[in-house]
Amino acid sequence: MISPEFLPSAPWVLHDGMSLLADVDMVKLLGASKGIVLGVVIALLTLVAICFFVIAYKMIHISQAESQSIKFLDKFWESKRLDDIYRVSEDKSMKASPLAAMFRAGYVELSKLKKGNSGDKMAAKMDEMENIERALARARVSESTKLENLLPFLATTGSAAPFIGLFGTVWGIMDAFLSIAEKGTAELAEVSQPIAEALVTTALALASAVPAVVAYNYFNRRLKVLAAEMSTFGNDYLNIVRRHFF
Repeated sequence: MISPEFLPSAPWVLHDGMSLLADVDMVKLLGASKGIVLGVVIALLTLVAICFFVIAYKMIHISQAESQSIKFLDKFWESKRLDDIYRVSEDKSMKASPLAAMFRAGYVELSKLKKGNSGDKMAAKMDEMENIERALARARVSESTKLENLLPFLATTGSAAPFIGLFGTVWGIMDAFLSIAEKGTAELAEVSQPIAEALVTTALALASAVPAVVAYNYFNRRLKVLAAEMSTFGNDYLNIVRRHFF
């Protein structure tokens, strides 16, 4: 066993064996940034704040869409009249449900067609069904677009933030070595501070990129499930309309 007095001294090891990482003052390092590195730090801090806001917003939005869609489906299969279901779909408690929006679009189109009453010809009935199908498809695309809103920001942050952080780190290290070149010689303490300040940008980049990528994949999976439910609901609705009205 090596005696403690023969252990090499290092700036990151304390006499009690605790790491100096616990004493890293991120605020001090961020405040010491200047020039291009400071601009990168501000940009990354802004990205971190927006990223977590978007994650919280999308979590609430998608959760509401899922829970309200489940409630609407229960009402849809319990009720036997389309006008009753339409009143339910217009309720504020169903505002975030994509299925309720699809039903409203199909019901409005069906009401227009029944008022027009184009006759009993098979060709006319086929055209009417196609109109309802198109209305449901438009509503599905519109609701999918709303649900996917802001997700591209998470994807862009996850891919671009590491490069922004790397740019800040490279620039900071380059500036530190240029300062050393001007002085001719420099102590380790003089070099470590500006390099640590430069590396902070990489840490900030990871703090925004990692949550953004994880959240994007998580939300994308939940949206695929909702998209499948919308597609299934559209087919079920069309089958009901065919049986009862055509």
